[in-house]
Amino acid sequence: MPTFVEMLQAAAERNNSLLCVGLDPDPKLMPVPDVAEFNRAIIEATSDLVCAYKPNLGFYEALGPAGHEALEQTLKAIPSWIPVIGDSKRGDIGNTATAYAHAMFDVWGFDCVTVNAFGGQDSVEPFLDYHHKGVLVWCRSSNPGARELQDLIVTPPLGGDSRPFYEWVAISAAKWNTHGNVGLVVGATYPDELEVIRDLCPDMPILIPGVGAQEGSLEKSTMAGIDVQGRNAMVSASRGVLYAGNDPATYPDDARKAATQLRDRMNVMLEDRDLGWPT
Repeated sequence: MPTFVEMLQAAAERNNSLLCVGLDPDPKLMPVPDVAEFNRAIIEATSDLVCAYKPNLGFYEALGPAGHEALEQTLKAIPSWIPVIGDSKRGDIGNTATAYAHAMFDVWGFDCVTVNAFGGQDSVEPFLDYHHKGVLVWCRSSNPGARELQDLIVTPPLGGDSRPFYEWVAISAAKWNTHGNVGLVVGATYPDELEVIRDLCPDMPILIPGVGAQEGSLEKSTMAGIDVQGRNAMVSASRGVLYAGNDPATYPDDARKAATQLRDRMNVMLEDRDLGWPT
């Protein structure tokens, strides 16, 4: 069974892509009423353009049982070679954390999940125990309020350098990466912080949300987030792709155009730095 990292690398190379499309259905914005139908059309239109898909569970849970059914149908529609990230940012302790890990990996079958590590290593250990699955630690979020807590300067209890809290999260995640299955979530709206985090974690995959509706810089965040080979970054776009068009007859084509533009813009950046895809 391939690991998440192996799946990610293979999909990225196959599609020449660092683009991750977030499957976040919003009934107020969807041009068709059926969530599963909407997602299937998006997937069919973009599956040769992405390195991963990322359903955010909040959008499905908000729809109740029908949302769970739509998520199940959505997962079935994604080609098996494309890794799927369950964006849930679960964070708890003890048997609850174990139950969350079981639900995300064994029940839903996600290849990777996002987690909130505020509770420390033991709160994410149940996820890390799935060695072939990916665990993306929420490190520096893309929202304006992120600075309130994530930028707090923290000094270790036993002494040492003082750093912003988000840097300690990255350093801790690197220590937990004993099985090579840990990555980070860092918002595109803070490219300077992303560059620091990449320096702290040079080889770990980084999910980079916020390049679309949240107006993060695509060029700055992509260049700050890639590793030295120009890989290991998943630049995530949701609304900018899903709702690129609102005509029921043409929205898949509009989504494809938006996804193509994002992927190709990133590929030009890579080529300018001699980091393009093998031919």
